[in-house]
Amino acid sequence: MAEITSRSRRTAPWPKGDMWVFGYGSLMWDPGFPFAARERALLRGYHRALCVYSRFHRGTLERPGVVLGLDRGGSCRGMAFRVEAEDAKPVLGYLDERELVSYAYRRRFLPVVLACGPVRAFGSVPPPQSTHFAGPLFSRRTVRLRGRGGW
Repeated sequence: MAEITSRSRRTAPWPKGDMWVFGYGSLMWDPGFPFAARERALLRGYHRALCVYSRFHRGTLERPGVVLGLDRGGSCRGMAFRVEAEDAKPVLGYLDERELVSYAYRRRFLPVVLACGPVRAFGSVPPPQSTHFAGPLFSRRTVRLRGRGGW
């Protein structure tokens, strides 16, 4: 699972042909971009968790909220979206604006398993060394982190 490197986090190398995008949170029900196919997907090596501090939409600088992210270990079920090659650049631009705006996540290729077999899909993963990464939170602390935008 190598992180995509480029001069800017907003300019990632484009895959040749169609690409896959992995969603494990709101992307599952509200992708907001055109896709040619949607399939259930399994990601091993990460699990879905409230592990990312949100200082903008779900909280403030003084009282951050928490949002879903992928934490290491376990597995995560989500949705994979196949995006046609001609839509790849605008879709990744849209995802950068939606998912990477606060620097809380990094774009990675993730090995996901579909009914037809394994594929590599773009996904957003919080780097554990980031100040946005909350790590495992106990339920009492999570409740206190409720921000102005909800959970």
